[in-house]
Order: sequence, then C-alpha cells, then structure tokens
Amino acid sequence: MHLECDVDASVVLLSVRGRWDRDLWKSTTERLHKCLTEHPEALIVDLTGLDDPTGASAPTWMTAQQTAAAMMPPVQLALCIPPEQPLADRMQRLGARRYLPVYARVRQARVAIASRLPLTERVSLTLDPEPEAPSAARNLIGDACLAWDRAELLHPGRAVMSELVSNAIEHAGTPMTVVVSLRGAGIHLSVADGVAEPPRLIRPSRERPGRPLDDRGHGLRLVGTLAVAWGSLPTRTGKVVWATLQPPAGPAAQQGRNDRTSRLPATRRNERY
Repeated sequence: MHLECDVDASVVLLSVRGRWDRDLWKSTTERLHKCLTEHPEALIVDLTGLDDPTGASAPTWMTAQQTAAAMMPPVQLALCIPPEQPLADRMQRLGARRYLPVYARVRQARVAIASRLPLTERVSLTLDPEPEAPSAARNLIGDACLAWDRAELLHPGRAVMSELVSNAIEHAGTPMTVVVSLRGAGIHLSVADGVAEPPRLIRPSRERPGRPLDDRGHGLRLVGTLAVAWGSLPTRTGKVVWATLQPPAGPAAQQGRNDRTSRLPATRRNERY
C-alpha cells in the first residue's frame, strides 16, 4: 500500500495492491480512515494493482464514499480501476458510478478532480529557507484572510504558518511551497519541503520565552493548540505539513462569506522570494 499527496495536501493518492483478503481489508480500512482524517479536498484510490477477482472489495469503497460525502466540507472520492477487472463491472452494476467516479487511470482521475477544485480559493508562494521566509508566509496569510473575509483567523493563521515555515527551515533546510486555501468556513495551511522525515516537535527547553510570537513562536505545540487538526503526508519529493483552522464558535458567518471568490491579485499566486 502506498500513500502520496500533492504539495498542498489537497489531493491524496492511495494505492492499494495485493490480493484482497481480510488482512488487506483491515489495513485498507485503517488507511482510508487516516486519509479522510487528514481531510483533503479529494482522495484518489488507485486499485490497478488490486487482485480482487470477485469484486468483494466493493462495499469498502462505497462505505468510504459515504463517509467522504458526509464530511464538512465533503471530500471528493474517486476510484481508478482498469475496465477489464471484475471489480469495475461490479461497481457499475451496483450503480456506484452515479455517485462514486471510476476512472481507468490515475491521470484521468487527477485531471477530472483538478477541474472541480476551487482554484480561485488557493494562493501559494515558493520560498527559500531564509530568515525572511516566515515573514513572507505570514504576509500571505494576512492578505488571504482579509480577501476571503476570515479576519478572525488572521492572527492564529499567521502564528501557525510562522511555525510551519520555521520548522521547515530548521529541520529540512530546502526550498518550500507554502499554500493557503479555503476549507469551508476555515482555512487550510500547508508547507511542502524536500525532506521525507516527519516534522519534529521543538523541545520546551529550546523555546525562548518573552520573544514576540511572530518572531519565533513556540514550536509545533502551538500549532496543535491553534489548529483544529494538523499532520503530515508524504509527497513525491519529500513531505507536506498541514494545519486546518476554523473560526471560533459563535453567531452565523456573515452573508458576505457566500462570495468566496478570491480578490487577491493574480501576480501573488505563485511568487518566489
């Protein structure tokens, strides 16, 4: 079984390989749960390497679809099954194509999903591991929160992004891709670097009390405090560390939030500092 995501953790690819039996069903169910817990925008399940001559795995994928669709916001789920496999025929006979897209190849699934992702609600920067990188990433957060009417997430978003970028500089030391995107009423932050090793918590003894939050912060423990969820996923070239922030519970969101079209200048969408 192989897991991989893109640089902003919006699309996760899970490849299931081997003969379908109880052990593979158990490990697949656990991995599907983990993938959905990461709450990407889309999950592609590649079954081209699955040996399932009777289509016995069909209920697993249908259950996964129901779970993904019930999430807020919903997660797009797609399967990749060669048409000659018995599973493809069973999925079609069960009527799964009406609500669970099935593609012959991963590339087809990626193209189809990309066309449905809200690209106007995502901004990114490519940063070098320099001292100015956290400041540039914080500025991106500020611009995005103001443009998307997420002012209540501006300060916690800046703090979380500062920690993610600082951690990448300290432990990876490679160029990184920083992405901010809308996720329902909240925002999703991600930092992709070139090192596969998972992120490490900064020990309390290494923290420096009294310094401004935007100057250094308090490690990934701060991320865990401010974010409703955070984690890391492997990419083709390293890893991506992500965090999701939601506004505090309170009155209903303002009507202006219904207009979720980004007002950021196009030139800010892919800069390099």
